[in-house]
Amino acid sequence: VQLVEGGGGLVQPGESLTLTCIASGSIGTSDMGWYRQAPGKQREFVARIDSNLRADYSESVKGRFTIARNDAQNTINLNMNSLKPDDTAVYYCNTIVGGQPFDSWGQGTQVTVSS
Repeated sequence: VQLVEGGGGLVQPGESLTLTCIASGSIGTSDMGWYRQAPGKQREFVARIDSNLRADYSESVKGRFTIARNDAQNTINLNMNSLKPDDTAVYYCNTIVGGQPFDSWGQGTQVTVSS
């Protein structure tokens, strides 16, 4: 299954943005997640959602970001509110297997938060 991320852009601090990940096939019962990589830093976990719609988040985004999935459309969204400059990064979605992201990544989508 190929995953294509979109929806990134340039926003000001405090604004909102919604990212969408579209899967080429069924995401079925897979756990799905969003990750991000800021310039000069390692890729990090942002949010995860399982097939029962249980979600968890990194401490840095908890309360501001919401992950959602639509299995009928094979999409995973990340709603981001109250964005901060520290949220600037390339955002990626991925399948999570055994608690780890699958070892293949898409192009990602750039999010820049700046005044």
